Formats: sequence, C-alpha cells, structure tokens
Amino acid sequence: MLLRTFRWAFAVTALGLVAGTLYGGWAALGVVAVLSVLEVSLSFDNAVINAGVLKKMNAFWQRIFLTIGILIAVFGMRLLFPLVIVAVSAGLAPTEAVDLAVTDKARYQELVTDAHPSIAAFGGMFLLMIFLRFVFEEREITWLGPLERLLARFGRVDMLSVCVALCVLLVASVTFAAHAHQHGGTHADKAQTVLVSGIAGLITYLVVSGLSGFFEDRLAREAGAEDTGTAERTEREGRPVLALAGRAAFFTFLYLEVLDASFSFDGVIGAFAITNDIVLMALGLGIGAMYVRSLTVYLVRQGTLDDYVYLEHGAHYAIGALALILLVSIRYEINDIVTGLIGVTLIGASFVSSVRRNRAMRG
Repeated sequence: MLLRTFRWAFAVTALGLVAGTLYGGWAALGVVAVLSVLEVSLSFDNAVINAGVLKKMNAFWQRIFLTIGILIAVFGMRLLFPLVIVAVSAGLAPTEAVDLAVTDKARYQELVTDAHPSIAAFGGMFLLMIFLRFVFEEREITWLGPLERLLARFGRVDMLSVCVALCVLLVASVTFAAHAHQHGGTHADKAQTVLVSGIAGLITYLVVSGLSGFFEDRLAREAGAEDTGTAERTEREGRPVLALAGRAAFFTFLYLEVLDASFSFDGVIGAFAITNDIVLMALGLGIGAMYVRSLTVYLVRQGTLDDYVYLEHGAHYAIGALALILLVSIRYEINDIVTGLIGVTLIGASFVSSVRRNRAMRG
C-alpha cells in the first residue's frame, strides 16, 4: 500500500535529483534536496486538510487530484506563480519576467520580495477563513473541549467568521502593512496593497467554498431522495458515505487547488532564502509537492483521519497559526523553521491526543 501510493513521488524524486545534478552539478543536487524537505515540512498540515476534503470525492476525482492536480501544483504554483507575481507587481510582460528570472536572478528575487505583502495578505486571509470556519462550527468531537465549545456558540452569529477576518485584515493593514518589509532591509507603506489583496483572498474563499458547498448540498439532497447516477455511495465503517461527483466534485477540486496554492506561498517565498534559481526552485518544491499529494491519498485510503480523530483539529490550528504568520511576515521576517515547527508541534500534539483517546476507549 505504501509503495503503491508513493511510487510516483519516488519516481519524481529520482528524476528531479538527476535533473538538478545535470543542471548545476552536486551543489544543485543539494539545493534540490533541501528544498524538497522544506516543502514537505511546511506542508504536512496541508496534506491532513486535503485528506479531509478528498475523502468526500469519488475515485475518479481522487485520480484527477493526483494527476492534473499535481501538474497545477508543480508547474502552476512552483514555476509559473513566481513569474506571474513578478510580471504583475513590476508591470512586466510575461516574457520579460522569464528573461529576468534566467538572466538577472538577484533582481528577480528583489521583485518577489517586494511583492510579498500582497502574496501574504491573499494567502493569509484565505487560510484564516478556513481556520475560522472550522473553530466556529459545532462538532460532536472536540479536541480542546471548553474552548472549542465556546467558539462554536459564538459561531451561531451569522457571518461572524467574515467579520473577524476583516477585522484582522484591517489591523494588519494599519500595523504591519504600514511598514512592510522590502528588499535590502527597507520598509514601505503597503496598506492599500494589503487591503486589496486580503479582500481578494477573502472573496476567493467565499466564491470557491460557497460553490463547492452548494453543489455538495444539492447532490446530497438528490441522493437522499433517489439515486440519480450523479453520486456514488460507498461503505465506510458500516455507514453510507456520499462520494462527490459531477459539479460538486469539480468545485471541490477547485477548492483544493486554491487551498494548495495558499499553502504553497510560504514555501515559495521561503525558497528564496536558499536559492533564487527558478529551475532549482521548481525541481525542489515540485518533489515536495508530489510527496504532499501522495501523503494526502495515503491518509484517505488508510482512513487515518477516522482512526485519529484529533488530527484534523491540529491541522486546522496549524492553518490558523500559518495565516497569522503570513500576515505578520508582511513587516517582519520569520524563519521557515519556526513556521514548520509550529505546524509539526500542533499536529504531533493532536496525534498523541488521538492515540490516548483510542487507548481510553479500548480500555
């Protein structure tokens, strides 16, 4: 099971390391390897969250997630995204951005650094909405019982998550964005940029998540009344589970891609601390992204989230921490080791709590 699920990740690793070596020698091989580890360490919570969404989809759309989805993740976010950011922020044509990335890597890195406030605001708001939706929702199983039950009661207020997110964005725009970090250690007023980018991230979340939820609810109602052929039902632990198909699965797939994009922001920006060579960056982060995707599928097929029920809680708290870190990083440089350790610690704690819960239930 393990070998079958990760076989493509192993193959991509071998090809990526060979390509890195041919491109830049042994030094490039080391850079690619380090970037791969960086991406996996920063994105483990991404795999847990993705697994929680992916398990709702049917087998066809799970395969789409691993094939077309990985192409979007690797070439779209790890290769094209930094180029698009530079082109938009600097007012360059796409071909000029590519030429700059190849011929003047130092200037290219400066432009990406200067665009960081808008990237962080967009990704931070998208991830913050995911976290707020989770903590403001009533659920049968709670990890941090009293706190989560209190937040769930607050969550009965309509649109509370949106209001909280906008308040956080406003505070970030008048504090961190007013002295946003730029290349060379300088600072600039990016309040307007952060506000626009943050609102764009919020709107993106509301649109994609809303469409996904709408078609999921519609499909559930149709399947409940009569099997129309647009949904499949499987048995998981003796209970019928609706496997999303059609438009519901399509918009859920879009939601997963935007989610992956938001998670990749810190990895892409953090990679510049190691190299400003876009080829090595794409190779290293692409290998890491493949492992994250394979890990997502492994968690779904093994039913890990059903066995360790607090893992999803820990991942969402890690998302909340990452969202705040992204917003704070608009002004202050935060080491990726700190970001990775916070996520790993929260997920590790939730795993330990899950193991203790399982032992107590068996006892």
